[in-house]
Parts: sequence; structure tokens; C-alpha cells
Amino acid sequence: MMASMYLWAQQPQHNRLDSILQLDVVYVSSRYNHKEVIPSQTLSGEQLEKLSAHSVADALRYFSGIQLKDYGGVGGIKTVNIRSMGTHHLGISYDGIELGNAQNGQIDLGQFSLDNVEEITLFNGQKSALLQPASDFGHAGAVYIRTRAPRFEEGKTNNILFKAKYGSSDMLRLSTLWEQKLSTKVSSSLSAEVLTASGKYKFRYRRKHQDGTTAYDTTAIRQNGDIWAVRAEGNLHGMLDEGFWKFKVYTYHSERGIPGAIVNNVWRRGERQADHNFFTQGRWQQQLSDKLTTQAVAKYAYYHTHYVNRDTTQLMVDNTYKQQELYFSTSNVYDFLRWWSASLCYDFKWNKLDSDMRQFVEPQRYSNYLSLATAMDLPRLKMQGSVLMTAVKDHTRKAVSPKSNTEYTPAVFVNYTPFETCDLSFRAYAKKSFRMPTFNDLYYTDLGNALLKPESALQYNVGVSFDHQWKQGLLRFFHIQTDTYYNSVHDKIVAYPKGQQFRWTMLNLGKVHIKGIDVEAELTAVPTKDLFITSRVQYTYQDARDVTDPSDSYYRDQIPYIPWHSGSVILNVQYKNWDLNYSFIYVGERYNQQENIKYNYMQPWYTSDVSLSRQFNVKNLQFRVMLEVNNLFSQDYDVILNYPMPKRNYGITMEVKI
Repeated sequence: MMASMYLWAQQPQHNRLDSILQLDVVYVSSRYNHKEVIPSQTLSGEQLEKLSAHSVADALRYFSGIQLKDYGGVGGIKTVNIRSMGTHHLGISYDGIELGNAQNGQIDLGQFSLDNVEEITLFNGQKSALLQPASDFGHAGAVYIRTRAPRFEEGKTNNILFKAKYGSSDMLRLSTLWEQKLSTKVSSSLSAEVLTASGKYKFRYRRKHQDGTTAYDTTAIRQNGDIWAVRAEGNLHGMLDEGFWKFKVYTYHSERGIPGAIVNNVWRRGERQADHNFFTQGRWQQQLSDKLTTQAVAKYAYYHTHYVNRDTTQLMVDNTYKQQELYFSTSNVYDFLRWWSASLCYDFKWNKLDSDMRQFVEPQRYSNYLSLATAMDLPRLKMQGSVLMTAVKDHTRKAVSPKSNTEYTPAVFVNYTPFETCDLSFRAYAKKSFRMPTFNDLYYTDLGNALLKPESALQYNVGVSFDHQWKQGLLRFFHIQTDTYYNSVHDKIVAYPKGQQFRWTMLNLGKVHIKGIDVEAELTAVPTKDLFITSRVQYTYQDARDVTDPSDSYYRDQIPYIPWHSGSVILNVQYKNWDLNYSFIYVGERYNQQENIKYNYMQPWYTSDVSLSRQFNVKNLQFRVMLEVNNLFSQDYDVILNYPMPKRNYGITMEVKI
């Protein structure tokens, strides 16, 4: 199938067999999307619904190789890091177009709800497809978020969904989705969500002196963690004879408190942040001939942030930041032979940051990306190679030396399947990635360092995967994959909160060597025709050492906040219209500073979440009710030091489909 089109299929009642039986609404964008040289990790829409996850960041905790920085509460900032290389090396795409933040490089994934997300996919290295924006070839890893595409039962022209959730911390979340069939080839969707919460929750605060005696041990209530947010997203989806197009408008507005760190017996902070974010984007893909397929995407984004700190114990701050981004990309793939293809892609990106800060230099950045890639798809051997040229030029208003860099980053991927009758495959890749320092890294008034060097990484990975499915019997599907990798990061830039969560202290670690193992396994069992049991297990081992200077006291110590061992388990049991889900997350011991000494040691933590849901129909309405208990055993833990996470908390959700 070379043409791009929508495909419809009847959706079965039980979701575990989606990957085996269900043909959902998908884009078939020529055959390049199926050349999976490096297998991905994926969570589908129904799996996401059953997790005790509110945002995209919450869902990413269940992928191997990912570390989440969570500052606590419903409105707490949440960022992710891949294989210890940092947030900036992870590209995050929303419906095929990358999300950006040139100011600090931190994409707050807590701002993206799961209510309208159909699939989240993680690729290590890069996506296997040739038809993608040039900049996508430059990331050390990539997360692709795909929102729901409209689909209609026979005879229906619209779908309407209402969802309400109430939970601990006075959290109330209301959302709606309206899908409309405008013609045989055009449909629209509109989703909206309102979130409000006090952010208050109990936590236990325990700290010890360096001699081991207790400094603090008390129970308190988290303050200044309230949030009010509204999100709206509109989409138009269109089909062409041999292609498709999509147009999106997205807006997010929030006003929230930043609870800050619990230090020196200070329980309340005066930091507030208001965000007004907007972006619009379009994507067009067309097969021009039997051999040539082209794609064009465009995006404009505007982010307005107002940060206020009224804490009298810290520097008083009242600043506004305005960030703009203009992005354009064109991608072209040509089939030389049935098994050999090549692509040529070009991206242009313009970023600008304004602020009312005193002596702010108002930086602008012009980025050009040009990629050349090729792929061979033989019966048992798949190979992909690419090289990306990145040319970046900064301009500033005042006498600050602007940055200018040009880098070439190659990559080679190989996947070999030794047996035709066995779903066993071996893979390997080597890749160089590169990222420029952010505007805050370079030009921030009181902490920017214009002398910072760009950060680069070399990645090496070997892995094996095995899949098998059975048409009948107790076991229906089994999948396991494991990867061993080695990353070498040079001129690594690390950001830490500087007392105030909105501001960051920039630190250049120099060289970091990272060794790791990722393991993921899935199993589906069907004991009876009405009982489905599915499980998903992932484990990560990471050894990430600072090897900059042998004279440093922390030489060859594990870098901050990277645990040696981490993992998760998801277990789902479906019986008729009942659905029971259990999820478990474990993060092992780690250190919160560069020196691996007792005073900086952080104990392992784990959480267990349980949810129970039931579906039922009343006339033409379909209802779903879900009860959830998060942190079932009420464990006290910090993901980031001095940012305590909620103890046991509850939620109830009601969903109505028309």
C-alpha cells in the first residue's frame, strides 16, 4: 500500500489484543513507516486510559531508559530525560511536529493531557522512517505523541465525549471532545479541558545532619501548589487521493503556585507562574509518483510566561518572558528500487526571546537543518544511514558574543532477522548527536554563561528482540526486547533549581560515560473467552559517571539523580465490562549532588497504583466509571530532593460517550 489514507475497522471489546486484531485509525504514509530498524516502545490509547496517569509525563514513567523529574502535585513541573543524557537530547513531537523551548529547553509535559492522546511512542536513537523532518535525525531519542484521529461508526456523523474527574488535593478536571464528519474526506475535532486543584497534600519531612542525628522529622501540608489551567485544541483532518493533510490550533493557559523546596524548616514559598501558550501547525503529505513522496510542515508558536517571586527571604522577582518560534520543514523520499530508498530533508527554525528583565540581550536564533538518509529493506536485513548538518547562528541586541556553530552528526542502524519462521531479530546502531546551549544557558542575566560549549554525545547500542503470538490457547502474545548501550557525553550541561524552581543553576560537567541495559517484556493471556490478562514489565540499569577531571573529589561518581536500577510493572485484568489495573514503579538509590557521599544519598522509592473501572450502557449512551488509589502504601518519597511527593491519594472519574 503506497497511498496515504485512513483505514477503519470494527474495534473489539478487549484492548489487549489491539496489537493483534484491531486495525485502528492509522495513517499509512507509504511503506517507510514500516521499516522499523530499531523497535520502539509504545503505549496505546486504551492502555493510557487505565494507568493512573494524568499527563504525558506520567505515562512516560513506564518506558525503559526514561527518567522523570517531577516536582510534585498536579501542577508541578514535569520533564523527562533519556538514558542519562538530559532533557535536551530528547526530541518530543506532537502529531509529527517537534515541541520547542529555546529559552530553557525544558518541555513541561505536565501541560499535555492524555484525554485526547491515542498513542505515545519512544524511539532510542531516532525514528526509523525516512519521511520525517530533518531535525528529527539529530536527537539522541524521540517521543512521538499522536492525538486521536476522528473515526465514526456507520451512519454516524459525530462523536461527543464528556469526562469529569475529582480527586485528592481538591482536584477537579473537566474535559470534552467533539468530532464531526464534514464530508467523506474531511473531519474535525475539538477538545477542551479545565483543571483546578488546591495542590495541598500531606507529606512527611525527615532530614538528618551529617553526623546522623535527626534534624527534622515532622508531617506537614504542601502549600502554594494550586493550579488553574485551561487547554483547547482544534484539528482538521483531510484525505487526498494519495495523501493527507492536518491542521491544528492549540492553546494552554494556566496560573499556578510553585511550591518550592522544603529547606531550613520553610514550608511556604511565594513563587507564582502564569503561562499563556499558543501554537498552530499544519502538515501535508502527498505521493507524487510511484517513486516520490513528499511532506511539508509549518508551525508558529508563541509562549508568554509571567514569573513572580514575593518570597522575602529571596530576591524579589517580577518578570515576563515572551518566546516566539517559526518553523518550516520539507521532506522528500525517492524509491530507487523496491528495497532501496533515500531522503533529502530541510528544516528552518527561528526563535526569539524577549523579556522585561534589566539588561536583557533579546537573543534570536536562526537554525538550519539539512539531512541526507538512505534505507535498504532486504528480506532479512534492514539498514538505515543518515547524516545531518546543523547550522546555528545567534543574534543579540547588546555586546554579548553570539553563538555560531555548524555540526555534522552521522548515524548508522542495522537490524538482522536470522530466521524467516521466528520473530527474532538483532540490531545495532552508532550515532552522534549534538545540541546547542539554550538561551538561558548563554544569556540569562544573573546566571547565563556565554562561554558554554555545545553539548555532544556518541551513542552505541546493540540489542535483540523476540515476538510471538498464538491464535488460540492460554498465551496469545509475548514480546521481549533488551538493549545494551554505551554513551559518551562531552561538555555536558546540567541544570539544577537555584532555590527558586523557575530559575536554574548551569553546570558544565565536561565528560560523562554512560553504560546501561534496557529490558522490556509484554505478555497476554486469555484463560477464558471473557477474561483477558495483560502484563508489561520494564527494567533499566544505568551507570553514568563523571570522568571530567581525575583530581575532582567526585571523579567517576554517579551523576546526580540517576539511579543504578529502576523499573515498572503494569498488570491489567479485564472481565466482561470490568477492568482492574495495577501499576508499580521502582527507582533505586541515587545521589542528589556530584559527590557520592552519605550526606547526598537518596533512598530507593516505589509506588503502587490501583484502578477499577466498569463500562455500561444506558439507551444510546456509553458510560465508564473508574475509581483509583495512587501510592497505595502511602510511601514518603522525593523524586527531586526537598520536593516531597503526595502520600496516598484518590480519584474518581466519570466518562460519557454519545
